[in-house]
Order: sequence, then C-alpha cells, then structure tokens
Amino acid sequence: MSMELIGVLGIALLFLLLCMRMYIGIVMALIGFLGFGLLADFETSVSLFGVVPYSTAHQFTFTVLPLFVLMGQFAFQSGISADIYRTVDSWFGQLPGGLAMATIVGCAFFGAICGSSLATAATMGAVALPEMKKYNYDPGLAAGSIAVGGTLGILIPPSIGFVIYGIMVEESIGKLFMAGILPGILLTLFYMATVYITCIIKPEKGPRGKKTTLQEKILSLKGTWGMLILFVLVMGGIYSGIFTPTEAGGVGAFGAFVIALFRRRMNFKSLIFCLRDSMQTTSMIFLILIGASVFNVFMSVSQLPMHLADYLQTLEVNRFVVLSGILFLYIVLGCIMDGFAMIILTIPILFPILTSMGFDPIWFGVLMVIVLEIGLITPPVGLNVFILKGVAKDVPMNTIFKGIWPFLISSVAAIIVIMIFPQIATYIPYHMK
Repeated sequence: MSMELIGVLGIALLFLLLCMRMYIGIVMALIGFLGFGLLADFETSVSLFGVVPYSTAHQFTFTVLPLFVLMGQFAFQSGISADIYRTVDSWFGQLPGGLAMATIVGCAFFGAICGSSLATAATMGAVALPEMKKYNYDPGLAAGSIAVGGTLGILIPPSIGFVIYGIMVEESIGKLFMAGILPGILLTLFYMATVYITCIIKPEKGPRGKKTTLQEKILSLKGTWGMLILFVLVMGGIYSGIFTPTEAGGVGAFGAFVIALFRRRMNFKSLIFCLRDSMQTTSMIFLILIGASVFNVFMSVSQLPMHLADYLQTLEVNRFVVLSGILFLYIVLGCIMDGFAMIILTIPILFPILTSMGFDPIWFGVLMVIVLEIGLITPPVGLNVFILKGVAKDVPMNTIFKGIWPFLISSVAAIIVIMIFPQIATYIPYHMK
C-alpha cells in the first residue's frame, strides 16, 4: 500500500473507533502508533511514546491552559454569574423576550471571564431558567437561548479554544483573544435580534418582564464589578503588552480567587472542588493533545496533508468554495465530536491547505471557533444541549433542539458577515502592541 492510502485508512479507522465511543485521545495515539509502525518500523514507533508525551506536555506555552481553566472555576465559585444576570435583566427584562436577551448578554459577560462554553451554559442555565419559567416563557426559546448563549464562552476571550488553536498553528494567543472580541459582540447582537424578532412575531413565547427605573438600572451595575476587574486585568494586560497570555492567566486566576474570598464564597471545601475540577479538565485536554501529537507524526510521514493541499490547489474553483467546504465539514464533525478534539484532530491536516491558499490564520481561527459553537448545539451530540438537559430535566431534548434552529440561522449569517468583512476579526489584533 502507498503511504497516502495508509493515511486514509488511518483516518477511516479513527472515525470508526470514535463511532464506537472510544476516547479520542487514546484512539489518536493508538492509530498514530500503528500507522507510524507500518510506514517506518514498530521499534521506532514504540519510542514515540517515550518522546512525544514529554515533548508535548513540557511546553511552557501550555501553562496557559490550566490557569484559564482555574480562573473559570474560581469565577464560577464567586457567584459572579448570578450578579451579571441580575444586572442585564434590569436593563433588558422589560423588552419582548427580554429575559432571553438578558440570558444571552449574561452568557457573553460570563464567557469573558470563564473561557468554557460548557461551564457558561451550565452556570447560566441554573440562574436564568427558573426566572424564564416564572414568566411563562416558551420552553424551547428559554432553553435555546441558554444553549446558544453558552457557546459564546468559547469565542469571547479568554477562550480555551483559541489557546489550543494558537498553540497548534503557532500563532499569537494574545492576538487570537483580541480577534474574538468584535465577532463575539456581533454574534451576541445577532442572537438578541433573533429573540426580539421571534417575540415580536409570537409575543406569547417571550412575555415582557418587570419594568425598572433608570435609578434601578444604574444601581444594578454594581453587580458587574467582579467581572469588569477580571476582564480589564486579563484582556487589558494582554492588549497593552503588560502581560503575556500565560501571565494574564495567572493574574486572572489569582484575581478570581481573591474576589471569591472577598465575597465569602471560598472555603477549604470549595477550593478543593475548584482545584479537582480544573485538574480533571486539564488532564482531559492534555490526553487529547498527546494523542493528537502521536497521530500528527503519522500524518506527516504519510504526507497525506501535503498531497491533499496540492490536489485542492489544482482544482479550478474559487478558494472561498474550498473554505466553505471546510467550514461545512466542521459543522458535520461537530455533530459527533467534542470541539477541542476537532481542533486538535483537523488542524494539522487542514491548516496547510488554508495557508497555501492565502487565508489569514487569525481570521480563520475566528471562523473555525464560530463553527465549533454550531457543533456544540447540533444533534446528535450537541454537548451544550446535554449540559442544559441536566439543568432543565423537565424540558424534552427535542424541545431544546427545536428552540435552537433560529439561532443556527443567526450563526450562519454571522459567519457570512465575517467572511465578507474580515476586518471584524483582524482589526483589533493587528493594532495591538
């Protein structure tokens, strides 16, 4: 068999084992080991397991991962999410679908200090769903707004998705963080517009909440001080060049810990809980990274990515047709795979193709993360939906998915806008220090 055919068979076996529910990190390491052994020799392949795990895990750049995960855990423990929700509720609650819009804005703010879509969906679901039930919101709209709002956690910086992508393609994580700000705001506005239009057409889906005075609105802003401090510390430090992303992660984690202490939300038991969950999440990510590194060695030796890039360049089609096909592939993969796993698995194969066609890696990173968001809310996996189902046990799964469809249209519209106007993603990162 040719090297390219072995590479194709390796990818096919990978998806077969994933469909059998095997863990992706272990599967990638296993196939990388077997494939490299067939292309080179198994004695050298065995040595990969002595070299690759260490060479992957010892990289100082990866230090940023546990720090941002820990910051999100401390922020969750401090109760910042509930204060954010109360604030945005006082500003938007009296509008048609106001509570759903407040939920989306609350998710955006919490995502700015959390970096995890799943944590954002779980946290805001516990806070917002009871309120929307109290005002007789349509279950599909209520659950859908929480699910899609949660996806903003992976786009609005700091984002663990951007961290992994930046490390994989050797791009500045700080610039990727900055690139997510304007697209994150754009997507938030699109989601809010979706809620507003839905509730204008069918007012019974999202009744107006209680009215608040201007004084009450202004007083509610005091609940945002914790979020603002963390965001200014982390993103302001990165943008101004005071902190590297790794240093910003450390400062952010310490800041979130101090806020939790100040608010008397941190004790020994909750500290152990935060450390344990952060360790579990970080270990899961590193196992995937190590497995992907072994698999990527196999892919490099098979030369499949290079041949695929050469083939696509010979096609007489517009490069945006190829880009659209790649983005659609991510949507399909998102139906069956975790977002982080998709980044780690596909980037070594697809990134050479995109760079050879002249696409900006920062701009593509934003598009890819938005598409990953779509994967988090599409069946049959839709991890955000499953997380939300754990919070909203009385809402049927099909009701949640039904409520998500209008927001999927908004996501696609946002992708098209960013493709037409790439400056939305590139303006801030290319003007930072």
